Amino acid sequence: MAVGFRIHSRKRAVADEWIKRARALPLANISDVMSRMASGGATLRPMHAAGGMAGPALTVKTRPGDNLMVHKALDMAVAGDVIVVDAAGDLSNAIFGEMMLAQAARRGVAGIVIHGAIRDAAAIRANPLPVFAAGVTHRGPYKDGPGEINGPIAIGGMVIQPGDLVLGDDDGVLAVAVDDCRAVIEAAETKQAAETKQMAAIEAGTLDRSWVDASLRRLGCEMPEV
Repeated sequence: MAVGFRIHSRKRAVADEWIKRARALPLANISDVMSRMASGGATLRPMHAAGGMAGPALTVKTRPGDNLMVHKALDMAVAGDVIVVDAAGDLSNAIFGEMMLAQAARRGVAGIVIHGAIRDAAAIRANPLPVFAAGVTHRGPYKDGPGEINGPIAIGGMVIQPGDLVLGDDDGVLAVAVDDCRAVIEAAETKQAAETKQMAAIEAGTLDRSWVDASLRRLGCEMPEV
């Protein structure tokens, strides 16, 4: 058994319904209804022109500085996939660049997440295909392996299984387990509806802010009576 250097088949993936509904929601609201306990880390930032990302994970774990298995993932990807690469967050060598971006676009990939570095940043920044990464360097990668495709990975403590829903917007990257998608998306939609009403109250000047002082008093803050 070649542990650490093998390719698995993806057994299942998030349903299209949840991908579509998640696209309409701010990532922050989805994060909130997950108890603010899931995060890909603050280093994963959007590198592309603009726009959000949603799709099932095609996971890759690779040795830092090596992108052989990322190339194989590009050949395996189907339209709508999000290729998520755990390269250990190392920024010494770029794992992804302009040529691979063109291949990803040709395959109809919905997004790329690199827990590591990219290069050809100007070309990626000018392109609408979502790319999230931890940094930029001009130094290129090696292509020797090892690595694994369609196994569990973890980025910043966030575990991602093949087929999980992977989301991205200007606030970063978030993964939702396949079995949690219905509950999470429905709860986030409820939260979004409540926030829409709250924003309307702010604009109308009718929002009740008494909770601020009530919280301070409950926590024992010394303050003047108004």
